[in-house]
Amino acid sequence: MSHVIPLGPAARMLTTREAALRLGVSLRTVQLWVEADILPAARTPGGHRRIPYNAVEALALSTGLGGEPPRADERARALAAVPEMQPQPPRPRDAVQGTRPLDVLLVADDPQWQARCEAAVQPFGPSVTMRMAETGYLALLQIGQRAPDLLVTNLELPGMDGMAMLRTLERCESLAGMRVLVLSAASDHEIARRGGLPAAAELIHLPVSPEAIAVRVGRQLLGQRVS
Repeated sequence: MSHVIPLGPAARMLTTREAALRLGVSLRTVQLWVEADILPAARTPGGHRRIPYNAVEALALSTGLGGEPPRADERARALAAVPEMQPQPPRPRDAVQGTRPLDVLLVADDPQWQARCEAAVQPFGPSVTMRMAETGYLALLQIGQRAPDLLVTNLELPGMDGMAMLRTLERCESLAGMRVLVLSAASDHEIARRGGLPAAAELIHLPVSPEAIAVRVGRQLLGQRVS
């Protein structure tokens, strides 16, 4: 989210393009992180987004993104050389696809559940990789860096919950090409009362076994191989 604020001469702010260059990510990723309040942003009276330099540096340091900050002359040359980045299309399912493992992001705050799900997909060997995130906030950081093929998320999470995370992804049009499995003990009525799920999401009512999650991972893997 962003707000209109006056920018004084002493305020050190970056454009979204400069922030993307510093972090080594796309403009779409920076926009996603602003929408999720991972990066604070303001709007100039003219309507342009500006991001505090210190916030970008803090994110770079905490995540290891972007390497060393460029000098002013290097930044100017890089900005002139790099064309405006566009949202990345879903990765093609071509002949190379068979060599790339299915990328699964599991969002859950229970380490034992994470470990059991990881063990359940081990029979797929190198055909499946599983990443973990404990909160919606951390999941958005990972999705911004690399969108998974399959997102498996609990709806109930500490901090930013699964519902808020999915709404952010939907607003930023980041769900295209991604299959989403939502795990929740809430009733359909309760989920609808909270605003419902994106059309692309499949709801799985808890309790559910890690083996059942592995079955869905296998179906996704099979669909990837034959598409």
